[in-house]
Amino acid sequence: MLREAVSKIVELHSYVLLRTDARVKDYPLMQHPVQMTSILLGYIFLSVYVGPRIMANRKPFHLNTAMIVYNASMVLLNAYIVYEFMMSGWGTTYTWRCDLIDTSTSPQALRMIRVSWMFYFSKYIELLDTLFFVLRKKQSQITFLHVFHHSFMPWSWWWGITLTPVGGMGSFHAMVNATVHVIMYFYYLLSAAGPRFQKYLWWKKYMTAIQLTQFVLVSVHISQYYFMEKCDYQVPLWIHLIWLHGFTFFCLFSNFWIQAYIKGKRLPASQKKPTQNGSTSEAVTVVANGKHVGNGNAHHYTNGKIVLGKVKEI
Repeated sequence: MLREAVSKIVELHSYVLLRTDARVKDYPLMQHPVQMTSILLGYIFLSVYVGPRIMANRKPFHLNTAMIVYNASMVLLNAYIVYEFMMSGWGTTYTWRCDLIDTSTSPQALRMIRVSWMFYFSKYIELLDTLFFVLRKKQSQITFLHVFHHSFMPWSWWWGITLTPVGGMGSFHAMVNATVHVIMYFYYLLSAAGPRFQKYLWWKKYMTAIQLTQFVLVSVHISQYYFMEKCDYQVPLWIHLIWLHGFTFFCLFSNFWIQAYIKGKRLPASQKKPTQNGSTSEAVTVVANGKHVGNGNAHHYTNGKIVLGKVKEI
């Protein structure tokens, strides 16, 4: 049985190598799935288990300067990615409907390959979001949604840009996601800049609305494929996976919206309902060991287990 399993893995690895788009195979982290999968598994293990235990008996780091530099850099990087997607087709030759993949080695096709890889690689840089949480002892922010989103995006995109030619209508969701990240990291930049910028963060609630709009746009755009009579997109499976991806994350972020803003778990104290004794009740917090604290007191546990009931905007 073990020999059969090993044989299947080797067979799959050989299949992947044969199917890899020749135009992208020489880019970093694109040679085989073992390398990127190992990185992402290590990320999950370190962020959920090792990191919190290392920081358990240490004081949190104050990383405001590093976070300002990081967030500003991510704003610029994602803005550049959006620009390159536009210049690679979306702002030049694409119709925004049934746009097929250019499998040639023309300058524009190679430009699309390059920006698609940049988008993919940016997802590894975004893993630093979690590192900042660990070092600042903000373990409650490392939720299931946070870890799933940060690990699944680069993992799924590796398969997307190796086994399918890059470009066409299948790249729309990447451009939209990079656009949303420009806004998101700009918000984080203001947040890290200090108390004097807090008055400019009134639109925090709308970050989730922007995320939800993103998934609606992606799902609606990719759904055109199912209603067009003649749209011979070269890799239909990629279309189905993009739609499923958009629907899944729409459900996850909708749940966050309900928990945070309809049920009031993220409302400011002035908007929370008073308890029977007249005091202001805090939102029920699900701490890292899975127990519920609902008495209004702040409790922080750093046993390294992931928080499953409280989600954070990604």
